[in-house]
Amino acid sequence: MSEADQQTDFAEKSGKVGTFTEGPVGRHLLKLGSFMAMGTVTINIAQVAEAIYLGMLGTEALAAIGFAFPITITLFAFAGGIGSGASSVIARAMGRGDKKRAAILVTHAQILTILLGLVLGFAGINYSNEIVSALGAKDRVLELTIEYLEVYMLGFPFFMLSMVGSTLLRATGSAASPGIIMSVGSVLQVLLAPLLIFGWDLLGVPALGIAGAAWAYFASRSLSVLLYVWMLYRAELMNNNINGVTESWKDIMHVGGPAIASGLVMPVSMLIITKLLAGHGHEVVAGYNVASRVETLAHMILWSCSSSAEPLIGQNWGARLFDRVKRTLFLCHSFCLAWGVVTFIVMVQFGSYFVSLIDSDPLVVDTATLFFLWIPLSIGFMGMIQVANSSFNARGLPMPALVISILRSLVIYIPLALIGDHFWGYAGIFAATAITNVLLGLVSWKWNQISVENHSLALAGTR
Repeated sequence: MSEADQQTDFAEKSGKVGTFTEGPVGRHLLKLGSFMAMGTVTINIAQVAEAIYLGMLGTEALAAIGFAFPITITLFAFAGGIGSGASSVIARAMGRGDKKRAAILVTHAQILTILLGLVLGFAGINYSNEIVSALGAKDRVLELTIEYLEVYMLGFPFFMLSMVGSTLLRATGSAASPGIIMSVGSVLQVLLAPLLIFGWDLLGVPALGIAGAAWAYFASRSLSVLLYVWMLYRAELMNNNINGVTESWKDIMHVGGPAIASGLVMPVSMLIITKLLAGHGHEVVAGYNVASRVETLAHMILWSCSSSAEPLIGQNWGARLFDRVKRTLFLCHSFCLAWGVVTFIVMVQFGSYFVSLIDSDPLVVDTATLFFLWIPLSIGFMGMIQVANSSFNARGLPMPALVISILRSLVIYIPLALIGDHFWGYAGIFAATAITNVLLGLVSWKWNQISVENHSLALAGTR
């Protein structure tokens, strides 16, 4: 019997359930979210620090990172998809009390991640030049982008494992460990990056420039992987049994496949957006990249919320505790909207100042200022999209999340961005982003609400 079929076979006799099926929902969300926020914020602080270091090398280095971003986020769509698929089946197994099955899935998910990471890393090394050139990078900016990506692709299997490892720990009921491990890795990156970028003669460390930033990231994610594996092993959630690995991969990819497709939709739109922005000059691409990194610090709080919701919903759905699922969604939606208001106020008031600390080029700052007038206005609704997608994936229903991603990134966003760019330049692109987020945030919220209600009633009738 496949995992998808087992979802409907509620095993009350199976023993102790996962840790998120008991106790106040709000307390679980607060603990999960707090530690995830700590981890994600430190990761993005490390990224902002990286931008500051590279800004010392010049605007060309910042633009290079901007051109690399669509490629890196495309690759990470695969890690996010595998993580969502594994988290869904593992959390539901824990909710049913089947820890043995959860441990097998953890091991098989890591094998799948390593194999896919090797394939993607090899492909990235061989095709990055063509992709970056197509995006509009030229001359020195093109050289710097490739220099960064060559190292990045080499370490990609470790990057994938670090992302998936975090989701595996959360799915099995660990609230604190993922956030702590992410923070430790990020601290290492912040400390190591300037040493590798600028060098240190006293220690005989050469200045590696933009490649040094990639090597620092490589080292930080490698440390995270070691810590994730150790935590899973200590919790007896590693199993050396590879029997049934193809069945496990099938169960994981039932959700993971559409989740990967969903994750790939956004990078496709970003490739188009980056191309549009490149038409206004590499300073605009640099300004967009820097502003995105600053805004992402706030956005990661919402990502932490939606990521925290996924194991909670998965475990309680597996245990058929539907009221706890609904309570989780209510708290997450309320938080997203409240945080959106806070973000808008802070970004409008201080966003340009943060950017000027990284790059004082007038066009870079002007681009970022326009960004902060539009994008944070819609960030709460973007959070609602993420919560809905987490809910669908956690319950083993990946197709609605894929449809929402296609609607947001391609069907609505790109046409609006093209229109906005034609009439108002890059300011119109930013406005298109905000409008799209608001529209799809409302659609996602309603669709998820109806789905939870209908499916919970149907499953309750099969007890």
